[in-house]
Amino acid sequence: MASVSEPRLLILETSGRIGQVALARGATLAALRRLDEARRHARDLAPAIAELLAGQGWQPRDLHAVIVSRGPGSYTGLRVGIMSAKTLAYATGCTLLATDTFAAIACQAPPAVLTLDVITDAQQDKLYVQRFTRSSSAEPLTPATALSIQPFAAWQASLTDQDWVSGPGLEKFGERFPVHVRIVPAAAWFPLAASLARLGLERLNLGEKDDVFAVEPLYLRPSSAEEKWQGSR
Repeated sequence: MASVSEPRLLILETSGRIGQVALARGATLAALRRLDEARRHARDLAPAIAELLAGQGWQPRDLHAVIVSRGPGSYTGLRVGIMSAKTLAYATGCTLLATDTFAAIACQAPPAVLTLDVITDAQQDKLYVQRFTRSSSAEPLTPATALSIQPFAAWQASLTDQDWVSGPGLEKFGERFPVHVRIVPAAAWFPLAASLARLGLERLNLGEKDDVFAVEPLYLRPSSAEEKWQGSR
């Protein structure tokens, strides 16, 4: 069993097109597996977890915590990742830590970024948006606004030449930005397992944990399928 100073962590990131499963000893990643790009997280996730644990010689009950990305992002991916994390935490008694996906993306921004909007597609030409700020490069970016859904045109019009943008939404909307908008390098647009591990470990060291029965994916609107079903009633 790892010492308290080096807890054994399982990280699940299923919010986007490519899922990630990782193990960490404290802040150091020990193993990483990327899941199938076709979003077959339900099929691939459990075997990937089992293989990574076996590769490290760990049993599920050796884990101190499971850290899961809670969104916003893919509806199906988030449900699968969170349900898997909740089930594992309940079965083994380890700590469950649900981490905001946008917070993980924000902590990947370069030091020069003081104001950052993280975005992802909310469909119908709208975005999920959350702003993060800091007063100096020595500080972490922290949320300055709550997560919201905004029309792309209205949000874009509010940007200044001091603002930076990151997030998966750049894949779809990046070419529509005016030249004055500052965009972080593409490698930082998507949440990394190491970033989730870092944020989760900070909470674990503070003695925090999430309720296995209360954690839900973070999104502000129903999926397209749910909206169509509601509209047909």
